[in-house]
Amino acid sequence: MKQQMIGPSNKQWIEETDAKTKLAAVVAFLLYVGVIVGANWMIAHVGKVIPGAHVLPVGFGLYAPSGVYLAAFAFVARDILQRLTNIKVGLAAILIGAIVSAFVSTPSLAFASGVTFMISESLDFLIYTPLQARNFPLAVVVSGLASDVVDSVVFLTLAHIPLALALKGQLVGKMWVILLGGVLAGLMRKLPIFAGDSKRNSATS
Repeated sequence: MKQQMIGPSNKQWIEETDAKTKLAAVVAFLLYVGVIVGANWMIAHVGKVIPGAHVLPVGFGLYAPSGVYLAAFAFVARDILQRLTNIKVGLAAILIGAIVSAFVSTPSLAFASGVTFMISESLDFLIYTPLQARNFPLAVVVSGLASDVVDSVVFLTLAHIPLALALKGQLVGKMWVILLGGVLAGLMRKLPIFAGDSKRNSATS
């Protein structure tokens, strides 16, 4: 059961996974790292300036740190990566993304982002992993919504962005992108690369 939750070992994955799935995993890994770096760069450079960040409108007269607009792609890339590999690969992507982010944003943003994505990964492991084999789009949405409040408070606090200025907007912005992430996941579910998922999951139980 534990192995089923965590996923196959790296050695087992390399030996048993076909070339197309390996390529998809590499693309998802690079996309995940790129989204983490891109989100931090946007927060440091794009939008209206508030203490600690740049913000963009998310509706209802609210603003959120501008990197929230990349979050939908982060959710999807993260969940695809976990679906095709294991949680260790996702944690490695977060670490690399946080390190690179320190060079394109600020150390505080990079640190806050790294910690927040680690929390997301942990919640994702507990919520997304049991659901993903049965309903991938639903798993993306539920795991995203579950981490929305926790992620937002932790990130804004560690990045020294005033909660009074950004928390409501962050929650609304993440809600939009989580729903978009579910739509993207539903579309990607139809790709041939996911055809053998059920077999791979049952093989690791």
